[in-house]
Amino acid sequence: MSKHFTREIVAEQAIIHAAPRHQVVVDRSFEMPAALYGATAALYLGFIAVLGLGLQSPGLVIPMAIFAIFIVAGFGVPAIWTRLAPLPRQRPLDLPQLMRRGIATHTGRLAGRDAVVQMMILPVLIMAWGLAVVVIVATV
Repeated sequence: MSKHFTREIVAEQAIIHAAPRHQVVVDRSFEMPAALYGATAALYLGFIAVLGLGLQSPGLVIPMAIFAIFIVAGFGVPAIWTRLAPLPRQRPLDLPQLMRRGIATHTGRLAGRDAVVQMMILPVLIMAWGLAVVVIVATV
């Protein structure tokens, strides 16, 4: 069963600690270069464009526009979020730094090339899938 605790009971038992004196640094960019996020967004929007052009139909205009808006919002809101970090803001790596230094992941250190391949494999496969669908539709 649950029990309701009044403010007075909580105040009697509470231990109040001083506020931390150090500022917590928050990395909201995951250290990945903005160019990779831009390339990912471009590939997703390219997928929508390929399907929109390859499967031209008046009934698909609104769904394709909605998909494009969701992709722009899905990448735009996090881009704004990374700029909201408290100062001093940690800058993400640029592409040459990533290639030179690599990046630490949950499962260990990755070389820059491997990190780029891991990040870009799904958008590239989705774009290839869209191209394959359009080719199949055009030949059938």
